[in-house]
Amino acid sequence: MSLRARLTIGMVGTLAVAICAGLVGSYFVVRGQLFSEIDKSLSERARGVAEFTNRPPPLGTPAPSTVRFPRPSFGAAVGYVQIVHAGRIALPAGEGVRLPTTGSAAVAAGQRAPFFRTATVAGTPVRIYTARVNNTTAVEIARPLTEVDAALARIRLYFLIAALAALAGTAAVGTAVAKTALRPVKRLTEHAERIAATGDLSERTDEIRSDELGRLAHAFNTMLDALSRSVGAQRQLVGDASHELRTPLTAARTNLELVALHEQLPLEERRRLLADAGAELREMTDLIDGLVELARVDAATPDQQPVRLDELVAEVVASAERRSNATFKTSLEPTTVSAAPSPLTRAIANLIDNAVKWSGNAEQIEVTVRNGTLTVRDHGPGIDPADLPRIFDRFYRAPAARSLPGSGLGLAIVRQVAEACGGTVTAERAADGGSLFTLSLRTLSETEIRRRLLD
Repeated sequence: MSLRARLTIGMVGTLAVAICAGLVGSYFVVRGQLFSEIDKSLSERARGVAEFTNRPPPLGTPAPSTVRFPRPSFGAAVGYVQIVHAGRIALPAGEGVRLPTTGSAAVAAGQRAPFFRTATVAGTPVRIYTARVNNTTAVEIARPLTEVDAALARIRLYFLIAALAALAGTAAVGTAVAKTALRPVKRLTEHAERIAATGDLSERTDEIRSDELGRLAHAFNTMLDALSRSVGAQRQLVGDASHELRTPLTAARTNLELVALHEQLPLEERRRLLADAGAELREMTDLIDGLVELARVDAATPDQQPVRLDELVAEVVASAERRSNATFKTSLEPTTVSAAPSPLTRAIANLIDNAVKWSGNAEQIEVTVRNGTLTVRDHGPGIDPADLPRIFDRFYRAPAARSLPGSGLGLAIVRQVAEACGGTVTAERAADGGSLFTLSLRTLSETEIRRRLLD
């Protein structure tokens, strides 16, 4: 079943319940009003009969089998009158049908309040009112319900016709409303199907609304933008990786072919060619490791948690000191940030390794952690202003760096990790020489740390 059909059925069903409830309620209100008018006329007639009956001569003398009662005032209901006195029944002149006397003695004795009831007498539904006249006498006034029943039958018929007409109108209106309301969804579906068929991620939906469907269209366009950027980045990564891998692979293969073809090469020359091939293969390994790391960060935003930035930096610096002859000057204040530990460790290591690569053995590297910010300062030649705009691009290597080992992915990974953690990274030339890299992340308060640890 389509969404339009379900929406139409839901609207019609809801309105049908509301219409039926309204009509049923109206029917019982009208029915109650009609019975209320009858009951009112019976009460008025009973009071008149009681007043007439209590006039002299009293009913203490033996009552005749029939009596005559005064006629009601002009326009009032006549009603059928019956007097019940000490178990005897007095009927109007010319009447032979008796009303049921259940409860009459109790009303006459004051043991029960006057009451109304509905009964069938001689095949005719009647409304009966029983009231007290004196300590031994009760009066019963009855009116046939034939006219009321006929009126209620007509009302039921009219209400049924009105309900059917209302449901038909509701179905038509519901179908039109559902069609109009779902028209933007239909257009959005057509756009999605067309994009899936053509693969053109540049197409966007032009649905401009301020309601939930407008938000859906905006989210759809945003998703297409993200997907387009992702596909573009993937294609660029594949192209750049192919280009970067081609050079060391070609050089390594050439050196190995020379060794294989020229068996009479001097030993020293063979060793040099094999060492060059090994260096090229190591460069390829570093490049592939960087590509794998980038792919991991691109695949999904890693789960973030409270991380002690100062402790991570201390571990990375200690490892760099063991692997190199560089010296470090650290100032690490306790700082807790929101990040993924493994990618953040790799980003910090890349910044430290970059500083080690550009610093001489006698030059000190300054590492500072304060308020969620890591700064790494080296005293090398510094960054050329022309290279600053592209220093964090993938595979970009400054002219001065092309003679040094590296794949051009280290700083790109730093930026990728920083953005994935909601932070930033910048690079600049230091005032008195060297380079200054700044990695900024969001810090966590003690309350946030406790809440996340409890979660």
